[in-house]
Amino acid sequence: MTSLVTGADGRARCAWSGEDDEYRRYHDEEWGTPLHGDRALFEKMSLEGFQAGLSWITILRKRPRFREVFAGFEPAIVAEFGPDDVERLMADAGIIRNHSKILAVISNAALVRDMADGELDALMWSFAPTASARPRPREMSDVPAVTDASTALSKALRKRGFRFVGPTTMYALMQSAGMVDDHIDGCWRASGA
Repeated sequence: MTSLVTGADGRARCAWSGEDDEYRRYHDEEWGTPLHGDRALFEKMSLEGFQAGLSWITILRKRPRFREVFAGFEPAIVAEFGPDDVERLMADAGIIRNHSKILAVISNAALVRDMADGELDALMWSFAPTASARPRPREMSDVPAVTDASTALSKALRKRGFRFVGPTTMYALMQSAGMVDDHIDGCWRASGA
């Protein structure tokens, strides 16, 4: 498999963006773009947790419904969800109906709510490696699933009580939130391309 695909617009992209319009839009506008803010990073953490064991396109297509049923991922609101909300979420075919993941989002929301404003953002970004930490990947096979930084971030979050924040999940978050730039060499989004 090639590591790049060229779209109808003539732009070379990371091959995982494929032919799906929503995936290409996500690649072009979001993935690898620095994301800040406690609410935004809580949403990203929650969706990456739901993605564990599934393809990201599944989550991306369900993201509008996730945002709707999880109150825009406002931690203070989600933290107050009770048994009736869990039952409502488990009955909603528009999201991933995984009881453990739903409970983790609610629990994680309470942890974020109780943090100082900007604390989650500062904590997560403190694990972002410097741009020179490793060379730009030339092939998809050069992109790791886990790094020392994602493992350290996972441990720091788990120590605080966060759930569904394993090292692989946290590396996916680091990629999508722009803490690392894994656009393949030659991709139009790659720095300097």
